[in-house]
Amino acid sequence: MFLILRLAVLLLFAFSGYIIGIKYNYGIYGVLTGSFLGLIAIATEIIFKKIDFGAIIGGLLGISCGLLFAYLLMLPLRPILGEEIGVISFWVMAVFGYGGLLLGLSKGKGISIAGIFRLFRGEGIEENLKILDTSVIIDGRIADVCETGFLEGVFILPQFILQELQHIADAADPMKRARGRRGLDILHKIQKMSRITVRIVDEDFPKIKEVDAKLVALAKLLNAKVITNDFNLNKVAELQGVSVLNINELASSLKPVVLPGETMKVFILKEGKEYNQGVAYLDDGTMVVVENARRLIGKNADVTVTSVLQTTAGRMIFSKPKEEYEREEFRAAK
Repeated sequence: MFLILRLAVLLLFAFSGYIIGIKYNYGIYGVLTGSFLGLIAIATEIIFKKIDFGAIIGGLLGISCGLLFAYLLMLPLRPILGEEIGVISFWVMAVFGYGGLLLGLSKGKGISIAGIFRLFRGEGIEENLKILDTSVIIDGRIADVCETGFLEGVFILPQFILQELQHIADAADPMKRARGRRGLDILHKIQKMSRITVRIVDEDFPKIKEVDAKLVALAKLLNAKVITNDFNLNKVAELQGVSVLNINELASSLKPVVLPGETMKVFILKEGKEYNQGVAYLDDGTMVVVENARRLIGKNADVTVTSVLQTTAGRMIFSKPKEEYEREEFRAAK
């Protein structure tokens, strides 16, 4: 679609150049000039599309303030410097203008269109906004993370997310209804926290049907991060340049490191897939496969880690009963 529009713009510039050039008997030069200007217009559109809107506004404001400051600085020096004021004024304005441009580009990245509208309404421009996804609200661990103080600031709750949560809470299926009510309870819990401000916003995107796509569009509009535990939403948001805080990734990174040779006490819960295996689970849900532990099902046992396997679904720990592991090590040492 964008390619067709760009070709149409190029043809329009070329045709306009031909119409203007033919009046002066330079039709071919008019086509070439129009095509060149069309290419410049397309290149400008591509460049500006990649540049952050806030950085552009910040850069313009920065260079304007820098030049204005340099001009005011040179005003009292004009009578003293006389004819030499021109060269000195040029260098002063160049230094302050360039410095203001760099400062504006770096500080303007947090500015968004919605933030500018809020500034005109007297609400101020907020940074580090976070948008809550339905999945992370129902999951509930976000409340525990907020209580520890690792997350704070303004949490944005879109109306379409709240409506989806209410729809789940009113579902006929008792499991879905329980999940929805749990999500509403989690929201009430977060609202009562002193470090957190939950703000419900009415911004919607009627042309976008999927909730995940609306979330990403809202995050781009507000220059906000998305808090979720949805793997697919995580990938879609990252592809569109939206920062994501994934609760599952946080939980995975906080799991204790277990090395081969370490001993732990586990409860053998059930039989494993392979012959004579037992399966246990750590408090964080990590599966522990214990060899030759079928006889220990339903009992607590000391096991020694033999290897750790990291997969996309999580981490698996392979182990043996402590006594058996020590016997094998003793035999190998002889």
